[in-house]
Amino acid sequence: MSKDYIKKLEENRQNYAARHGYGTFFPSVNDYDIGNSPRSWALVPALRHAITKYPHTTHFFALSAHGLIMNPSLSIQSHPTGEKAVIKTFSHLKADKIDIVLTQDGEGLCQGSFILRRGEWARFFLDTWFDPLYRSYNFQKAEGHALEHVVQWHPTILTKLALIPQRLLNSYGVDISSRGGKEAMFKDDDFVVRFVGCELDSNRNCEQEMEPYYNQWKARWGNS
Repeated sequence: MSKDYIKKLEENRQNYAARHGYGTFFPSVNDYDIGNSPRSWALVPALRHAITKYPHTTHFFALSAHGLIMNPSLSIQSHPTGEKAVIKTFSHLKADKIDIVLTQDGEGLCQGSFILRRGEWARFFLDTWFDPLYRSYNFQKAEGHALEHVVQWHPTILTKLALIPQRLLNSYGVDISSRGGKEAMFKDDDFVVRFVGCELDSNRNCEQEMEPYYNQWKARWGNS
């Protein structure tokens, strides 16, 4: 990622945080020892680091570096579980007891944009997800497939998880048929846009995909 790309990402996050009184955290992959695992695994220790660094923060919004917050008027406390959210979880689990909010697309659970609530459960979840055994499995999608495995085989984790409609938290900037096609694509007033998989495809360019969305965000929100 170029310095200009990173600068735009930080500007986008800081603008959002300033509106709601949030903090920001910009870790580097190089900050964490993930051994021979794919670099994307750094997401998990970065979250653990954030929880330690901000001991009074109640919720943590993890957003991929290949994504932008497009509607900063929406807060992470109310938007994902608000009136427009159709929450899929265990019937007895109330919104105030949810510890992680995720979406899924046509290929499975999405770890590129989700919300985690502070607590012992969160620490247990991150420790379980980052288990060296899972990192040694060589999952095709690294931490993404490991997350699905954890959710599937650990009822303790599944019972605290809520799935919400994808575009509430995880709209896409390109039409990818296997991930939901046009139904998953960003529309005006969606919270987030992601350029999912751009860094893995030699025929795509993350910075070029971001540019029109950044300009759109900047024109509407960047100076307010």
